[in-house]
Amino acid sequence: MIKLYSRSSATLLGLLLIFTSYHSLAQKNPGEEILQWENEIAVFDSLNLLEPSDENTLLVTGSSSVRLWESIHTDLEPYQVMQRGYGGAKLTDYNYYAERIIKAHSFKAIVVFVANDIAGVESDFTPKEVKKLFQKLVKQVRRRNPDTPVCWVEITPTPKRWHVYQSIREANDLIRQYCDYNSDLYFISTYDYFVTSEGLPNQAYFREDGLHMNSDGYQLWARIIKSCLKEFGINP
Repeated sequence: MIKLYSRSSATLLGLLLIFTSYHSLAQKNPGEEILQWENEIAVFDSLNLLEPSDENTLLVTGSSSVRLWESIHTDLEPYQVMQRGYGGAKLTDYNYYAERIIKAHSFKAIVVFVANDIAGVESDFTPKEVKKLFQKLVKQVRRRNPDTPVCWVEITPTPKRWHVYQSIREANDLIRQYCDYNSDLYFISTYDYFVTSEGLPNQAYFREDGLHMNSDGYQLWARIIKSCLKEFGINP
């Protein structure tokens, strides 16, 4: 009997079916604001098939502050890091793509930083809506990664968005409370480290845009994150 498919061709067929499924998922009319990220998420599809990870991998994921963290692997040593960030991410689009961003297996922990849901624009969400979006993300993660700790990094007080930080801080506080009352959810607090003695965002940690961190900011961020992970019992 002639074999119609070799093992390698069957593998290729499986990959094709995966990508076809992802493409179909993206066509369920989510809106242009969400679909604009399709190409970037497609890159994650490929990386998730190629990049090795296991229960010792720390997934750091979220918006542009994660994407622009060029020194993340050395800054977070000795943790083994997988980096998954895309610019402009909001929890609405992140939730839509979460199944493709976060692989379904046990990471050491999943560290999430998404900072664009309250940005001082008309389309901003309320703090309560941000909390609900985070809860939705947690439910998604728990379906596929039931035993993996999830850590939310507090939205940083930045010079550019200081005028709306009262709302941002309220959203952070609601998420902190939710984490405090749920097992394997952790809140990484950064506020006190990024403000001056006058209680204003410290420009020394940010680029000229007043929004994204410079190398000093990332090194500080790394120290905070590693210290909190160890405090939570999430060791390298």
